[in-house]
Amino acid sequence: MTIRTLRSPLFWTAAASLGFLAACYSEGRSLDGGSSGWDSEDRSNPESSDDTGSIDDPEDTAPMEDTAVTADTAVEDDCDDQSPVVLYMSPDDSNSMSSASQVRAAVLEGWASLEYVSIRSWEFMNYYDFAYEPPQDEDLALSMQLVPAVEGEDDEWMLQVGVTAPELSNDERAPMNLTFVLDTSGSMDGRPLELTQELLIAASSQLREGDIISVVSWNTSNNVLLENHVHEGHFDLSLRAVAANLEASGGTDLYGGLMKGYELANRGYASDRINRVVLVSDGGANAGVTSLELIQEQADGQDEEGIYLVGVGVGSPHTYHDLLMDQVTDAGKGASIFVDNEDEAWKMFASRFVNTMGVAARDVQLQLALPPGFEILRFSGEGVSADPSEIDPQHIAPNDSMVFYNHLQTCAPDLLDDSAAIGVTVRYKDAIDFDDRELSLQTTWGELLAGDTALLRKGDAVYTYAETLKQVIMGRHPSGREEAIDNALAVLSEAEAVNVGDSDLEEIRAVLEALDSNPVLGQTSTWGRIKKSFLDDKPVISAVEESRL
Repeated sequence: MTIRTLRSPLFWTAAASLGFLAACYSEGRSLDGGSSGWDSEDRSNPESSDDTGSIDDPEDTAPMEDTAVTADTAVEDDCDDQSPVVLYMSPDDSNSMSSASQVRAAVLEGWASLEYVSIRSWEFMNYYDFAYEPPQDEDLALSMQLVPAVEGEDDEWMLQVGVTAPELSNDERAPMNLTFVLDTSGSMDGRPLELTQELLIAASSQLREGDIISVVSWNTSNNVLLENHVHEGHFDLSLRAVAANLEASGGTDLYGGLMKGYELANRGYASDRINRVVLVSDGGANAGVTSLELIQEQADGQDEEGIYLVGVGVGSPHTYHDLLMDQVTDAGKGASIFVDNEDEAWKMFASRFVNTMGVAARDVQLQLALPPGFEILRFSGEGVSADPSEIDPQHIAPNDSMVFYNHLQTCAPDLLDDSAAIGVTVRYKDAIDFDDRELSLQTTWGELLAGDTALLRKGDAVYTYAETLKQVIMGRHPSGREEAIDNALAVLSEAEAVNVGDSDLEEIRAVLEALDSNPVLGQTSTWGRIKKSFLDDKPVISAVEESRL
């Protein structure tokens, strides 16, 4: 995970002048004082930045052949048909999933622009449901599906791996210790505050007798609205009363709010409880100590004790700052989600309450063993490497699946008979006692080719959808916007044929068809790209260069 430094408001004001931008461009410098390329920090995928899925990264839509990953983490001229390929993978640092709901809101709910939406492919894979069979006698279950990328050809393949957690109802879950840390600054007035109130009401419907609830609101200062309250059951309206009385005003002291939230969370902490801090905000922090490193350190320091942070974004594309929430939840080891309407509030805090709050296994990392000669052309996750130390593991929630979609290429197709071996191993820590665990699935090429591929087709459609959105926004598809959308719709049709009535695929079709019918929707202006570079702390030179393509 890469930590970027937030700039001061004064810096952004100065940087906003076109003269400064022109000077940066003419001297070939980025805003952080380095070269016009990305920073030099280590990456999980050495061929791409850690924000591979962000729309403002020029590498997002570069030809995928340029980002291939082999066991040596680089494409070799000579084909190694002797050494098995072993890679380590993580879908995401924190099970974030906000991109998908932001896109839906932007296209279908009247935002009229994708200009401020960060597209991270792994967040789409996290958000949509993949109905893999849950484990019966183990902590987790493993699944694999395989098909040729092009029918009749044997050098490119699509492989999908699913890691599935057990099913768990709200009645079966462990008692909770929840601390809501609520942004009530002036920017939250109106729709953001209304959605905050709605998600609190939804969460209150899932609380059980004995759960411990705390609420801290923060603007320029912080206020404790509910302190280690022991929930008394269905007739306890304490959290609803807090929601009804929320008001927005003043500046923001995010750091102070988090500090108070963790203080209360630690008071109610117990090892046999689900301990969570739930940060709800439009992502803006413009007063007090707002250093991202300090916020991450405070969140990350709780991981050893199992107090994880769930980040909930609310607002509009013009008020929601996605980067801050994404980085804080990466450190806090919890999901980053976005609530754009009342239905989404109830989906995440009622229907998916256990998924959003719970942990079935900690620090999950996948190892994939392929026959010699393989490399990865496309990967849906955030990190892949031959070195396991470069991959940040991720927790998995109950009622959920981690999904790894891969587009593979081999330089040695002759090795791929039905007996060719392929295997996955998942290593993780027990959710309660943190003991190390391991689970493996070893199979053959022939067995996989004879299996069901419906969920792989869905994964292909979801991944293609996310990648197409990047191409549409940045105008980078080699054959143009119309062909990019047509290709995504064709892949979607294949998935729909074997996943009849799938509501996720129906949503994806609605978005793609809306983009297809409105040529202006989704396009990003040059100034919008530059402005987004400011918000996401990317080098402005990249946005300027984009405008010249």
